[in-house]
Amino acid sequence: MKILILCTGNSCRSQMAHGFLQSFDQNLEVFSGGTKPEKQVNPGAIKAMKEIGIDISKNKAKDVNKYINQSFDYVITVCDSAKESCPTFIGKVKNRLHIGFDDPSYAKGSDEFIKSEFYRVRDEIKQEFYKFYNEKIKKS
Repeated sequence: MKILILCTGNSCRSQMAHGFLQSFDQNLEVFSGGTKPEKQVNPGAIKAMKEIGIDISKNKAKDVNKYINQSFDYVITVCDSAKESCPTFIGKVKNRLHIGFDDPSYAKGSDEFIKSEFYRVRDEIKQEFYKFYNEKIKKS
């Protein structure tokens, strides 16, 4: 099963979703990309994932165009911007899904509040992607 997860920067939400899916099943081929990739994975995302035992620190933010000519069982957008600006994977994607989340990198306020936003979004991603995994992947 080959899955591509997309967001705008490929630095936070898509990286966390990538980490979760890979942790659910090592046999999945999981990739992530961004429509406007950042220079690096967000340190807040790395820290939030590390605290629950998933290491995404070696991941790199990648441009979605790297995957344009590949085939995927699923292409999943995790932000509204990527959903709107995603290139079309004509004929090479069996299933397209959108599972949207807030971007914790936009959180403003105290360090504690920003940290709590990363945790909140991380936990929402885990819940939704575990549901996706159980309902779409394990049953196939």
